[in-house]
Amino acid sequence: MSHVSRLPSSLLRAAACTGVAALALTACGSGSGSGSASTGSGEVKVGLITKTDTNPFFVKMKEGAEKTAKAEGVKLMTAAGKFDGDNAGQVTAIENMVASGVKGILITPSDSKAIVPALEKARAKGVLVIALDTPTEPQSAVDALFATDNLKAGELIGEYAKAAMKGKTAKIAALDLAPGVSVGVQRHSGFLKGFGATDKDVACAQDTGGDQSKGQTAMENCLQKEPGINVVYTINEPAALGAYTALKAKGREKDVLIVSVDGGCTGTQAVKDGKIAATSQQYPLKMAAEGVKAVVTYAKDGKKASGYTDTGVTLITDKAQDGVTSKDTAYGLENCWG
Repeated sequence: MSHVSRLPSSLLRAAACTGVAALALTACGSGSGSGSASTGSGEVKVGLITKTDTNPFFVKMKEGAEKTAKAEGVKLMTAAGKFDGDNAGQVTAIENMVASGVKGILITPSDSKAIVPALEKARAKGVLVIALDTPTEPQSAVDALFATDNLKAGELIGEYAKAAMKGKTAKIAALDLAPGVSVGVQRHSGFLKGFGATDKDVACAQDTGGDQSKGQTAMENCLQKEPGINVVYTINEPAALGAYTALKAKGREKDVLIVSVDGGCTGTQAVKDGKIAATSQQYPLKMAAEGVKAVVTYAKDGKKASGYTDTGVTLITDKAQDGVTSKDTAYGLENCWG
């Protein structure tokens, strides 16, 4: 959920690619040939548009798309915004990919509402459009959604935290994403559901944007407001590590339970190191791989993917709790991203 821009290498790659030359976008092709997915009139092209090209989550997503495109014998074209929230860049990428003749577009929308008109134009031209990770608003603006069940991801760490507290009175801090962002709202709601709590039970709630430094500041603010906080829910692992830094500065890092979501390699290692008690791991590589396969199927027989496909989530911890299903960090590190 945290994203960092990196422009120079992106522009270099864009210049080297064919078909997509949008300014402010990364763009390149991988995989080629007239493999099994070819309709006989030329190669099948698949587009992947991510929010940025630097966040490890999207790097892993791109890796999954490239590997699957190569295996399926189709051409992959990629693009990304200059920064998280770069809707104009994503719109330009869609237009360029449609003009280049892609059969399908996989996209992680930077703005789940503003991107809709561009997606509708692409679909009107017969392009299969699949949202990865982040749903559009409305979700029906795309043919299909391949993503983590974020409500379940939150619920898993809520159940874990409840069991780990073993009946002790909880004083909860919620380090959230930002107002109105569906992923953040679902994870927050899922945590409360799993913990058996409501927003009235949250002693302090702060937005972090999924950023580590903002997570630290948010935790510092919460500790000032309610020094007795003993459970911290965080939107993602960077925010969790920021919270850990703030708690350590107060000598509280060993008596406050931190739970999170993502399953990145850094975050999973932090679980192994005891900085985070548990995290819900999601799988960006699988999202992209399944998305490419869906476009290949569409190219072969015209069958479009539809509805929502849950790409899975697993609770990772080395301190398992009775009644809560989980896997250890050895599994988590084998399947992490970043």
